[in-house]
Amino acid sequence: MSNESPYRNESGKRESAHPPHVLRADPSVSRPSFDDIFDLLSSARRRYAIYYLQQTTDGVATLDDLTETVAAWETDTAADDVPEDFGQRVKTSLHHTHLPRLDDANIVDYDARSESIRYWGQPVLEEYAEHVAAMELPDA
Repeated sequence: MSNESPYRNESGKRESAHPPHVLRADPSVSRPSFDDIFDLLSSARRRYAIYYLQQTTDGVATLDDLTETVAAWETDTAADDVPEDFGQRVKTSLHHTHLPRLDDANIVDYDARSESIRYWGQPVLEEYAEHVAAMELPDA
C-alpha cells in the first residue's frame, strides 16, 4: 500500500480541483450531510468504486470494468488472477447494493439495464475519499 495520493502530482499539489468530466451542481442543492458522506465511505467496496470512478477520464464506466478493478483491489491481485466466483459476488453486490446507494446520493447515475455508470462526483465526499485512498489503495 502506498501513502502517495493518486490525486496529487509529485509536488503534492492537486493538478485540478475537479476532473474535467465531473459536473458540479450548486452545493446547496447537492451536498450530502456528513452522516451521508461517512455512510457512503463506510463500505470498502463502495470506496473502491468511488476511487475507480474518480479516475475515469470521462466519468463513464461499465459494471464489468468496475467489477474487474474492485475485485482486483480487494484481493490485491491482478484482474486475471481474481477467482471467477469472487468476481461474480463483487458484481452482484455492486449491482444490487453499492451503485444504487451511490445513485440515491446523486454521486452517480446507474442504469441497471445497460449496466452503465456515470460519475457526477461530490467535492466533500472526494476530499474524504482522497485521504483514505492514499492509505488504502494497493500499489499500482
